[in-house]
Amino acid sequence: MTAAPASSAIPLNILSIQSWVSYGHVGNAAAVFPLQCLGFEVWAVNTVQFSNHTGYGAWTGAVFPPELVADLLDGIEARGALPECHAVLSGYMGSEGTVAAVTTAVRRVRAANPAALYCCDPVMGDVGRGVFVRPELPDLIAAQAIPAADIVTPNQFELELLTGQTVHTLEDALSAAHALRSRLNPGGPQIVLVTSLTRSDAPQDTIETLAVTGEGAWVCRTPLLPLDPPRNGTGDAIAALFLGQFVRTGNVATALSLAMSALYALLERTHHAGTREIQLVAARDDYAAPGRVFEAERVG
Repeated sequence: MTAAPASSAIPLNILSIQSWVSYGHVGNAAAVFPLQCLGFEVWAVNTVQFSNHTGYGAWTGAVFPPELVADLLDGIEARGALPECHAVLSGYMGSEGTVAAVTTAVRRVRAANPAALYCCDPVMGDVGRGVFVRPELPDLIAAQAIPAADIVTPNQFELELLTGQTVHTLEDALSAAHALRSRLNPGGPQIVLVTSLTRSDAPQDTIETLAVTGEGAWVCRTPLLPLDPPRNGTGDAIAALFLGQFVRTGNVATALSLAMSALYALLERTHHAGTREIQLVAARDDYAAPGRVFEAERVG
């Protein structure tokens, strides 16, 4: 794709369809602010509104009906805005109806702007927790959302779940990522971003993100911070940061390096603060210009 320059006078717009929490940062509450710091106008459509993320084990709030997504898109379309939507980002989809609503929204945006990208973060589970969504959702996401996506950002557990392949080594990760990439929208850049990658042949005490395209593959490695329990919202943040940097630069390796560097700065601040919630606002200066840059290494 041809990326709009960061200094362009034309506003860059992203439609983000995700959950929302009032306290803390997951879903849109983790994705919108970093994208705004990168210079995007974000049209946030919230699929739920909870008091806090579910990792606490208790929360209040409500799940919104899937029809709300279409209703809000009707209102945005009535403003004549859909042709100016550069990308759609989706995260946690809590029901069959939400999966269908998201993919319908993607079709409507593409009808207005065929160049618009769709980045799907297939939130389904994680190492240690297993599958934490409704049992039918992994198959629905695989059947409906993945074929519509230009970019998909599974963590290692979700990559294994979507492909049926076990990942222990870099070769395993590349094989699984290419298998998933072949199922993405054939008209798009077909990018698989594997987050939270821990493999047996990587340096100790590190964590990686792997980006795989038809032109090559790159890995970006950072120190593994001792965050226990792992902080919620990091997957939402890295999906937003990578999508934003890719739309800005059009370069996968650059987007990977900048997104991972910004995420590390966010997690380092969180670790030093000792907080259960990620320090999303405190890290605001690192999203567009990370203080410490981790380079992406070409691996395939």
